[in-house]
Amino acid sequence: MNEISNSPKNHKTIVESAAGENEEIGKLNLPVNDRDHLQGPKTAPVNLVEYGDYECPYTGQAYPIVKEIQKRLGDKLLFVFRNFPVREIHPHAEHAAEAAEAAAAQGKFWDMHDYLFEHQLALDDNHLLKYAEMLGIDTDKFRSEMSGHIYTSMIDKSLGEGIASGVEGTPTFFINGVRHNGAWDLETLLAAIKKKGL
Repeated sequence: MNEISNSPKNHKTIVESAAGENEEIGKLNLPVNDRDHLQGPKTAPVNLVEYGDYECPYTGQAYPIVKEIQKRLGDKLLFVFRNFPVREIHPHAEHAAEAAEAAAAQGKFWDMHDYLFEHQLALDDNHLLKYAEMLGIDTDKFRSEMSGHIYTSMIDKSLGEGIASGVEGTPTFFINGVRHNGAWDLETLLAAIKKKGL
């Protein structure tokens, strides 16, 4: 399930019942586009979009699962990560998302994305600055952008697009534009991806 009610084997949320009333809510509101953070070829037969929160323990559990799926499917998969910080529960999620976007501005989104999940229990501002330094990011620019919160509107837009697609918690996955409502353990998610696109 997702944060609020999430574990790999039990992914049943309020959104699922809402999808029965409105089929469109189970579809990705904004298709994959050049504004997204992408891993894999744009021509891949399957795209997997994840709405995630860097501080969410369930998104943290999903991180190595997605990595393994990417490894197994190779160039048959395009993976997209979109920010969905659950601010009410995770006090550092917003700044972690801002840190990832500040890193993206210097061509290091995926480096920071991975580092944040691999150090999920230390996401305060001092650690974020330390991570930027360790990743070879211009820390003066990073610090300025973080203190100016220049990526807040971008993150708010991602949140809004997620909500419009029926996202209510993290992680939430979409396979070729359709929300995956089942479990997201490795075998279940991999089977769903293969069924929908391979």
